[in-house]
Amino acid sequence: MKTIYYYQSFCSLEKMIENSQQVDTIIVSSIHFGKFKNEPYIHLNNNYPTSPLFDKVWLDLQKLYFNGVTIMCMVGGAGGAFTNLFSDFETYYPMLKEFLKEKKFITGIDLDIEEQVDIKDVKKLINCLVKDFGEDFTITMAPVAESLMNDNPSGFSSINYKDLYKSLEGRAIKWFNVQAYGCYNFSTYDKIIQNDYPPEKIVFGMISGDFSNDNFHIALKEIELIKTNYPNMGGCDIWEMINAPPDINDPSKWSALIKN
Repeated sequence: MKTIYYYQSFCSLEKMIENSQQVDTIIVSSIHFGKFKNEPYIHLNNNYPTSPLFDKVWLDLQKLYFNGVTIMCMVGGAGGAFTNLFSDFETYYPMLKEFLKEKKFITGIDLDIEEQVDIKDVKKLINCLVKDFGEDFTITMAPVAESLMNDNPSGFSSINYKDLYKSLEGRAIKWFNVQAYGCYNFSTYDKIIQNDYPPEKIVFGMISGDFSNDNFHIALKEIELIKTNYPNMGGCDIWEMINAPPDINDPSKWSALIKN
């Protein structure tokens, strides 16, 4: 059962390094594409990935990688990304490829599509990633729970995930980091599984704003219920690390409690 952190607010990773045996994956967030003075560029939270601002971030993530933690990066999210990427794929994709090739400790990518895109473009991107990085490269996606519960594209995205999952390209998706924000309970997970998604492909994602030290035990009870009914559930993720309950001063405690 995987424990996965989204890492966008670049807080200290000291506690994570000290307790990395409980941590499976960290997803660095978020890569976007755009133009600066009419020149196309790739950016991580509005800065070039090569910016000195990220020197310590990359160094600490590499330490975690050597400790056995899988390091991935996320593309997209609330700020978009895919409209720009697909509007000039031949320009932007090589930038993404170069970034991933340069950061060899990044061994996967999470596609968080929260905009209207053509499923054909998503398939093209997946095919390119497999071709350039191999089948062992981890490709995941981050749909909202509703999208997997009823096969209807949500207001966030135009993607029909069932169609994508059942396609040839869908076989390359290692798992789904489901955004179960505001609906983090057994019923949500169960409806997704009953909609023909295997439990091992479903990582149940919580948002830190829904839980604190006062009510985190409720989430743990729901996870225990899911695990009892679906012993091979994929795991859990948290958006985001900096506010991971129950102790915002030690985000590693979240994964320790989830593992238990």
